[in-house]
Amino acid sequence: MPYSALLSRESTSQAESNTATQNARVMIIDDEPINVTVVRKFLQRSGYRNFDEITDSTQALGHIYTNPPDVLLLDLMMPVVSGLDILEAVRADPTLDRVPVLILTASCDAETKIEALNLGATDFLSKPVDPTELIPRVRNALLVKGREDALEDLVAKRTAELERSRREVIHCLARAAEFRDNETGRHVIRVGKYAGILARQMGFNERDAQQLEVAATLHDIGKIGIPDAILLKPGKLDPEEFELMQKHAAYGRKIVSAMDATEYASFVGHAELGSTLLGECTSPVLQLASRISLTHHERWDGSGYPLGLAGTDIPLEGRITAVADVFDALSSRRPYKAAFPFAKCVEILEEGRGKHFDPDVLNAFQAEREAIIRVQIDYADDE
Repeated sequence: MPYSALLSRESTSQAESNTATQNARVMIIDDEPINVTVVRKFLQRSGYRNFDEITDSTQALGHIYTNPPDVLLLDLMMPVVSGLDILEAVRADPTLDRVPVLILTASCDAETKIEALNLGATDFLSKPVDPTELIPRVRNALLVKGREDALEDLVAKRTAELERSRREVIHCLARAAEFRDNETGRHVIRVGKYAGILARQMGFNERDAQQLEVAATLHDIGKIGIPDAILLKPGKLDPEEFELMQKHAAYGRKIVSAMDATEYASFVGHAELGSTLLGECTSPVLQLASRISLTHHERWDGSGYPLGLAGTDIPLEGRITAVADVFDALSSRRPYKAAFPFAKCVEILEEGRGKHFDPDVLNAFQAEREAIIRVQIDYADDE
């Protein structure tokens, strides 16, 4: 690229940068109005035009929270609420922790300066303010903040993309199992949705409820290990077949768990490499899916499988998924049965209260009937 073009690009970038910084919201907090006026006038001469001026420090935090600044110029020595008090509150708020704070002070002993730095002060400007220092320091602080904001946006975007990819992989894995005995694979989606609804009703925060919703789609991943002759049998399974079918819970747990060193070494054909590379499965969703796969066929009264757990010994995620899974099995058409009406499904669930199902989970189900029905409608199987 010609040197003139490089200069032109650099000039354009600098102009855009100057415009961005000069459009920034500048907040000046000082109990002396003349100091605020002087700082504002210096900045106005350099093109800044968006100011928030505060001379009553008791009102400062209210202004900061209502209209967060892009840069804060803060006096330390103020009555009632000091600059250090304001700085500490700003840095304690995650939404404000990247706002650059430039300290304005006539005299600052070493101890106070260290305290301000420890609290997160960005820079210091001595009073009376020298415009040849003020302008570049404000500009530089804004440029650093702009780059940090851009980097955070990029990280958030990449994280969202990774999260979408992770969910797509999990859904594909869940559907791979469900397509073994369900033409549409929507059973796993519905069970996940139902589980998320029940979790929110039972007090899960949104992040944990979403995680459970995703993990619950893998509840029957162990079907991959069940022979077609059993999985697709239209009639009732005989005792030997049912015993083998029950193993899908343990198969599912193994599928979504990390290989142990021996398994991995055998897989890659090199024991040392397997031992070196292997780590425990750290994905919270897969850990959750592992517990769900293993425990969603346990029963409240201890008569379930494969571990025979009872009551609250059954992980809550397993108890929630049990209700979601059985309801969907009842309300969906299967090769061996027609779909039951909603009222009949609820009746059967209630018959299992305190025996098959956790009463608290059934209470959550009853409280969310409308949301459950909406999922039924939105994710109905194609006929």
